[in-house]
Amino acid sequence: MIKDGWEAIIGMEIHAQLATATKIFCGCAVLTGGEPNANTCPVCLGLPGALPVLNKRVVELGARAALSLGLEIQETSIFARKNYFYPDLPKGYQISQYDRPFSANGTLTILTSERDDQGRAVEWKPMTIRIERMHLEEDAGKNVHEGLPDVDKYSYVDLNRAGTPLGEIVTAPDFRTSWQAYDYVNHIRRVLQWVGASDADMEKGNLRCEANVSVRKIGEAGFNNKAELKNLNSVRFMQKAIEFEIGRQIAAHERGEVVSQETRLWDEKNQETRVMRSKEDAHDYRYFPEPDLQPLAVTAEFISRVKSEMPELPDAMRDRFTANYGLSFADASQLVSEKSLADFYETTAKASGNPRVSSNFILSELQRELNSAGKSAADSPVAADDLAALIKTLDAGAINNNQAKEVLVEMFSSGKTSADVISEKGFEQVSDTGAIEKIVDEIIAANQTQVEAFRNGNDKLMGFFVGQVMKASQGKANPKMVNEILRAKLAKL
Repeated sequence: MIKDGWEAIIGMEIHAQLATATKIFCGCAVLTGGEPNANTCPVCLGLPGALPVLNKRVVELGARAALSLGLEIQETSIFARKNYFYPDLPKGYQISQYDRPFSANGTLTILTSERDDQGRAVEWKPMTIRIERMHLEEDAGKNVHEGLPDVDKYSYVDLNRAGTPLGEIVTAPDFRTSWQAYDYVNHIRRVLQWVGASDADMEKGNLRCEANVSVRKIGEAGFNNKAELKNLNSVRFMQKAIEFEIGRQIAAHERGEVVSQETRLWDEKNQETRVMRSKEDAHDYRYFPEPDLQPLAVTAEFISRVKSEMPELPDAMRDRFTANYGLSFADASQLVSEKSLADFYETTAKASGNPRVSSNFILSELQRELNSAGKSAADSPVAADDLAALIKTLDAGAINNNQAKEVLVEMFSSGKTSADVISEKGFEQVSDTGAIEKIVDEIIAANQTQVEAFRNGNDKLMGFFVGQVMKASQGKANPKMVNEILRAKLAKL
């Protein structure tokens, strides 16, 4: 929680690795792992005389990402050299973009919520964020450190990652809490995965985020010095780092100290941020246009083609689910949290003919099994058509709701069809009117005291009669028919 009288000013930068097969300026494959420095060539090693050639697929996936985030793709953008010296940057500069980015001027509306002490969402609300730009650039290599501090410690440079294509997404300082930033990054991950622009897997390092954090007194117009929280490889670590940094800066200001503009790292072990280096400004990088690359010109026809190839975006699908299938906003939002889950739902809803029950079974029963197994809907042992068949059996009255839930659990663990599980468990419901009437007559005859009390106005006894009939039928009688027949017969007594 932010201390009363203060507010946080937070801007976000996300580096998303674009899902190409090869690097941005050469033909080397984009790979994870492998022998250090084996996946390199003169271009990504920055050897003298090697010239970069722009990968067209990078532009296509960059366009997908930009359009999905509400950004305007610029007719002409320019690659620039961003100069700095670091062991993992063999050229001494990074090919990036500066004053003429690939895309700019976007707005994005997300759902965000503050959390209680257990991290549970309190109330979801829409929030609009200004995205200033998404530019294209190459990734640097990777420094690998081993050994104990100050004792036989060695550092190595692995350039396999050098030249991997990135889209850097930069927002305006529109966030005021760590949880807003948390929800934003999760939204970006989902959208990029949804349109196929990036795998956006933080554990594999193909999506990294940085937060620029400062604080000020409520009512102040200017900005104080900011800290850039760098190399955050988990959304939860990012949220905790921002929360700590807000508290650290407020405490420093209240002590009358100057908060330095610097880059800081999150120390998960000690649950605190620590200094990495002083924060550079744009002029420190001495940007200038890359002389070996022509300006990137993007035509209206190209943008139109990319749009036509993109899938329906999650927010549009959520709105369609609420309008066409009668789902609540909350349920529809959950269903579009992953593309595989949304596609699974739609297939089930159409095949079963019952969108509401399909949603209920997927969000409760199936999702519980998937979470326990660590699977997504794309890996579900129960196919969408198989779940639809189970729902149709339930709707037909052949089984009851509790039996259907039990069948689904067995389908998930065994891979069997709903028909096979129902047969093995003997769950086929009795829907024969004559057979149910016979059981009802026997229950009424055996419970005259309860019948008399029911006739005298004790309506709660209906549950008793239904329970007795279900028990006598070993749970196989159709509950709806049992209720109808019981009410009809009791009304005539």
